[in-house]
Amino acid sequence: MAKRSKKGRDITGIVIVDKPTGLSSNHVLQRVKRLFNANKAGHTGSLDPLATGVLPVCLGEATKLSTYLLDADKQYQVRCQLGVLTDSGDSDGAVIAEQNIPDYSVEQLQKVLQDFVGEQQQIPPMFSALKHQGQPLYKLARQGIEIERKSRLITIYSIELLASDAESFTLQVACSKGTYIRTLVQDIAAALGSCGHVTMLRRTDAAGYDLTQALSLETLQELAEQQGFTGLDTQLLPAHEALPEWPEVRLDAEMSADMRFGRTVLTETQGQSAKVRLFDYQDQFIGLGEIALDGTVSAKRLFVTGDTV
Repeated sequence: MAKRSKKGRDITGIVIVDKPTGLSSNHVLQRVKRLFNANKAGHTGSLDPLATGVLPVCLGEATKLSTYLLDADKQYQVRCQLGVLTDSGDSDGAVIAEQNIPDYSVEQLQKVLQDFVGEQQQIPPMFSALKHQGQPLYKLARQGIEIERKSRLITIYSIELLASDAESFTLQVACSKGTYIRTLVQDIAAALGSCGHVTMLRRTDAAGYDLTQALSLETLQELAEQQGFTGLDTQLLPAHEALPEWPEVRLDAEMSADMRFGRTVLTETQGQSAKVRLFDYQDQFIGLGEIALDGTVSAKRLFVTGDTV
């Protein structure tokens, strides 16, 4: 019997896309997947259609890293328009309230901003990709349905005021996973005694990848047309560099085989418990694991090795 051909190329790596405004993250993902003719693709955290900026797209076996990259910290630039509240929290939504904007000084705004730095509970907005009984909340929100949401613990590491005037301000925000910038902006506006919504949102860093590494869809399209896969593949970043803070564990030939068969292996590294990157006896990155205090290493997500970048 003839083997069934796989759909797409077995290419593995990560491409950093500078997402344009007006497109969903999934639309960008599908565009990139088609350009590379990749058999698998996944992104590491949705950006609103309004938003732009860093969107890491994992191809092939690198999709096994998506969940871990999603959990990483992020940074954003955001502009808030005061005095107007929308149902979505950004300028794509319908106006649902208007409020006077009190006179405030830069010093007052700075003080308010510092009150939002640190660990805090945040209630996710209805216009989000979170699901209720299998249905995304934003679809329910568009039907005028509101569901009670549980608050979640987030961390705002820093907020820098980049610009401000009588009706708006622009911030640089460093935050943990699960942070909704639209909600943060609304809360800051409320603390100033008004309301507000996002008019610009740009992700400048995600999981350690930044705008200096990001390529536009137009650039990727040009590479595809002018150089084909040869040009595109040079833009792929190695999967093993995706989680640089995770320690490396090197396995010998016997350990590598045991790991492939789902067995734990005992290393000489003891005294630490951590998630680790696994490399086999040929120095090839084979996936992610976890090391226990006694030096025992177990596999979490192993790559099917092949043509990787």
